[in-house]
Amino acid sequence: MTTGDGDVVVAVVDTGVLLGFPDLQGQLISGYDFIASTSISNDGDGIDNNPDDPGDGGGSRSSSFHGTHVSGTIAAASNNGVGVAGVAWNARIMPVRVLGVGGGTGYDVIQGVRYAAGMRNDSGALPDKAADVINLSLGGSGYSSISQAVYSEAYNRGVMVFAAAGNAGNSVLHYPASYDHVISVSSVNLRKGLSYFSSYGAMVDVAAPGGDMRSDVNGDGYGDGVLSTVGNDSQGFIRFGYAFYQGTSMATPHMAGVAALMKSVNPQLLPSDFDALLSSGSITEDLGQAGRDDQFGNGLIDAHKAVLEAANLAGGSPLPEPDPVLVVSPGALNFGSSVTTLTLTVGNGGGGQLLVDQITANQAWMSVTDDAVDGGGLGTYTVTVDRSLLDVGTYGATIRITSSTNDQSVDTIMQVTSDPLAGDAGLHYVLLLSTTDYTAVAQLQVTAGNGYYAYSFSDMLAGEYFLVAGSDSNNDGYICDTGEACGGFPSLYDLTPVSISADGVLDFDSGFNFHLGMTQLNSLDHGGFKLRRLH
Repeated sequence: MTTGDGDVVVAVVDTGVLLGFPDLQGQLISGYDFIASTSISNDGDGIDNNPDDPGDGGGSRSSSFHGTHVSGTIAAASNNGVGVAGVAWNARIMPVRVLGVGGGTGYDVIQGVRYAAGMRNDSGALPDKAADVINLSLGGSGYSSISQAVYSEAYNRGVMVFAAAGNAGNSVLHYPASYDHVISVSSVNLRKGLSYFSSYGAMVDVAAPGGDMRSDVNGDGYGDGVLSTVGNDSQGFIRFGYAFYQGTSMATPHMAGVAALMKSVNPQLLPSDFDALLSSGSITEDLGQAGRDDQFGNGLIDAHKAVLEAANLAGGSPLPEPDPVLVVSPGALNFGSSVTTLTLTVGNGGGGQLLVDQITANQAWMSVTDDAVDGGGLGTYTVTVDRSLLDVGTYGATIRITSSTNDQSVDTIMQVTSDPLAGDAGLHYVLLLSTTDYTAVAQLQVTAGNGYYAYSFSDMLAGEYFLVAGSDSNNDGYICDTGEACGGFPSLYDLTPVSISADGVLDFDSGFNFHLGMTQLNSLDHGGFKLRRLH
């Protein structure tokens, strides 16, 4: 129906973009670097017209190349046999750099937003064309009336602004997502549940895919994150590649990409039009409680519905309706050693009428029952496995779905173990790290018991620390090398300082992570730095 339009511009206000990334060639327009402080910028100067990302690691850790990952989700070149596919791959990205070493300042962020929206800013420059959509996969605490005024002005200028709801897993207000005239985006996992890290609350407007790296629901051998374009500078030079990240930072560009598709079929679409469509429920899939709720806002964005509704608002000739096509999600299911039920969604990825004929599993230990389906058999199904009569081992099955148009198969995998709770990722080192240079200040050595690693720090000085854990199977003094287990609080991909001031319980997950790419990428905190343990 549409793959985006070259006249539609999405500003990625972030760490900048790796301008030479092969999968982003032809997708970028001119942007700007608004980082004023040279201690943050890592490029030797203040604001300038070069938004290339030199990295935000500062020499102490590998860089995240966060803005490049976000940009790939929105508009990576597609149908080119390389890498990943952008949501609106014929739209264009305006890279605006506001985050560097240690993050960035609220002032620089606002200058970047002002530039992207075609408003007066400290650079004295304006883009040739203001952005239609602004993506803000960033945020923090604290309300600013000055910032609110800027977002209101951008809204009045016709710019749609989307921001990450936050990764704190609570209802504390996160800005800029919680400002008026900014669409706050929460994250769903592959099962369409709220991601464990996703913030929620009264200001959440919509949900989009943000992943959950703790799970491998589709059994592809990779944690269920969002795969996109990144760099790796852990060896002292930047290599291009691809990696899985998770977060509301990853959900937001999915939403921004859909907004670009909407703008492509309706160039006159205003933020107020988008608001009306969103609140009506006509461009989302309702999740959670009926209607708007604090986890998913007005529901999970649906690109097909959104494009149709935007085109209808534009009037004129209707868009050509695509042929009906059977689609099934996820494309594979992984029950592991303890999960007994998973959900399968069967839908029509095109237009017209589609009827499901039959859904069958080819193994007696697996059953498929309808959960919430319509008269044509479209909807959600519950897939259940029964391990009671099976010996210890790994088992596979295939679910076959036939329809009036095409057929689909879903491969599944399931394990039977003698003790399904005895998860053991090897000897672990639990580290408290300095939040300034990531050096270890305290360490515990722990082993697994019934699937858990019990740890307890005592006699620590009050203050803030990062909390991580992992194995060191090659005994080189570092955890989190490739092939070693790794985890962090609350998430490996969103390390958040913890305050050591009172007794408390902090649970988090450690496991094995995987990456794809032109080059092998290690993973931690979006980047790829190794953590040295204490000897």
